[in-house]
Amino acid sequence: MNDSIEIIRVTSSMEVKDFIKLPYTIYKNDPYWIPPLESEIKSLLEPTSNALLRKGPFQFILAKQNGQTVGRLGMGVDHVINQSKNRQEGWITLFEVISDYQVAKTMLDYAASWLKAQGMNTIVGPISPTRGDDYRGLMIMGFGSPPVLMGTYNPVYYLEFFEQYGFIKNMDFCAYYYDLKREIDPKLLQSVARVKERYGYEVHPLRMERINEELLDVKQILEEAIPADWPHLVPPDMEELNTIADQLLKIAEPSLINIARHGDRPIGFAIALPDYNNVLRHLNGRLLPIGFLKFLWYKKKIHGGRIFVNFVVPDFHRKGVSAAVYLKAFLAAKKLGYTYAEGSYIGEWNEPMRRDAEGAGGILYKMFRIYEREI
Repeated sequence: MNDSIEIIRVTSSMEVKDFIKLPYTIYKNDPYWIPPLESEIKSLLEPTSNALLRKGPFQFILAKQNGQTVGRLGMGVDHVINQSKNRQEGWITLFEVISDYQVAKTMLDYAASWLKAQGMNTIVGPISPTRGDDYRGLMIMGFGSPPVLMGTYNPVYYLEFFEQYGFIKNMDFCAYYYDLKREIDPKLLQSVARVKERYGYEVHPLRMERINEELLDVKQILEEAIPADWPHLVPPDMEELNTIADQLLKIAEPSLINIARHGDRPIGFAIALPDYNNVLRHLNGRLLPIGFLKFLWYKKKIHGGRIFVNFVVPDFHRKGVSAAVYLKAFLAAKKLGYTYAEGSYIGEWNEPMRRDAEGAGGILYKMFRIYEREI
């Protein structure tokens, strides 16, 4: 038997299918894994629908052994980030592999060699395949429960493989759990009302009928709120923001997306979405032929949400803005009948945001890590 490992670039429709289907083999006996929509993963592999792939060269690969697909990996270069941060850094994403270190090593060796040929000196990842909050990093804490919408989920042995290969911690992200079955602490309600009055701001849900204006306000907040020294994030341009909005608004519940304003000035926002993993667990990755009917049925039974993004402009830090937008979302979620929410991903270094999350009743229950390695 030939046990050699072959690396194949993903170019054909059959190879795309193999890339998408591999996790079904890896997680076939895992009760917590939830298959994402296959069409969603396919869209991540195409530059027309994924702005990250338009920022530099990229490849997606498969590892084959004895004719079977046993690993997959994406890699590329983000020239926008590199130029902004003065780095030569390559990324990897969508890492999946069977429990065999040699397969993982072969893929990572290929990525290291390919990225070095592009002039890079460091690998960072696994990053989000869109540079967003979807499938970011590897889960390092919180095993034993299913992921929420677009949340990372992986076997424990992935961590062992990355560390054995020589990766070290680049940054960690936190996820907070909120039990919405409990009554909201009256002290939180009073505190938020007090700081809103003291600092003169209000919080309102997304106005879908004025979505273009709302997106401009979000863009303004991001440009003010994203620190220049954050290593892997720059404010999105309007094209990227529209792409993200097109994806998210298809599944959005407007009452869960809130913007804080001081007069006419936007000062902060938070995006929360229904946890469609409550639905996806029943679809096996496909809407057709009958998945769409299941989708419509189980959509009525969604009982949780995920807070994806929360930004506040610097001069309104420590003024309760994050707690105010969280509270607005929680009240809307309870009205929808939700029993839980997750707030993720919050950088472990982001102490103000973590304090706000904990002050709103969040319990740290999962952590995710992005690694780095010199090449």
